[in-house]
Amino acid sequence: MSMHVPRIFAGLVDDAAVFPPGSAELPDAVVAHRDHRAAWYADLVGPFLLPASAVDRIGGLTAPDESLDIGLIGDTGIGALPAAVAALDPGRVRVRQVEVAVAKRGEDPQPGLRALLTALAGWPKISGYAEVPLTWGLLAALDALAEARAGGVDVAAKFRTGGLAAELFPTPVELAAVICACRDRALPFKLTAGLHHAIRDTDPETGFTHHGFLNVLAGTIAAAEGGEVAEVAELLATTDAARLIEPARTRGSADRPLWVGFGSCSIPDPLTDLVRLGLINGGFA
Repeated sequence: MSMHVPRIFAGLVDDAAVFPPGSAELPDAVVAHRDHRAAWYADLVGPFLLPASAVDRIGGLTAPDESLDIGLIGDTGIGALPAAVAALDPGRVRVRQVEVAVAKRGEDPQPGLRALLTALAGWPKISGYAEVPLTWGLLAALDALAEARAGGVDVAAKFRTGGLAAELFPTPVELAAVICACRDRALPFKLTAGLHHAIRDTDPETGFTHHGFLNVLAGTIAAAEGGEVAEVAELLATTDAARLIEPARTRGSADRPLWVGFGSCSIPDPLTDLVRLGLINGGFA
């Protein structure tokens, strides 16, 4: 079977191998990422996600002639990001993006957002993703992000779609509302956590129902084409694979609207689902 990655899936999955639940050792993860970048499905894979707390360990793991594209995850906070970026050897490691939570649930996201925007002003070649809690202050934060983008700052939103507690899993209506809010502001977004499979499913061990990444793609396409919250929520909630496959299949050669992508601790998992569903199988023009 002749295989390639349709444009609609290009860069969809960042390599989050060192993050839970996979929690791979950093040396092993770098070797595996190198293999992903050399594989036939390389176009599916985004940058290697590196915790800021591990910047002092990455330099020795890259080859002299290698430039590793990374997304720097601010696990040590916004204030520590400038030092983390400065600590990386640009000849060995190329920081494509920084991602950081700008507030905890229930906190005002504006101070953290201002701090991130200030830092990004000094990094003209680095994209920023502000992780905003889906709680109080969300819409004002999206307004601020949209205003910054309109002013030329390469910044976008990021939302959490899973974790170790039920409240970290937004309902289909909640996620649909935030997708439509981003659509209304022409604001790209990323997602993090919980997107383990293509189709919405319930984890038998935890009882948590996880969003499917193909659900998110179909819902985002619908939103970008003018769909309202109820229509998008219906696509996010369905487990009917046929309804989700068709939007991706018919738009295989198009750019993905709004949704930048998500991180996965296992690149083979989303890849396997896409192959199983016939969406990566040489069937696109």
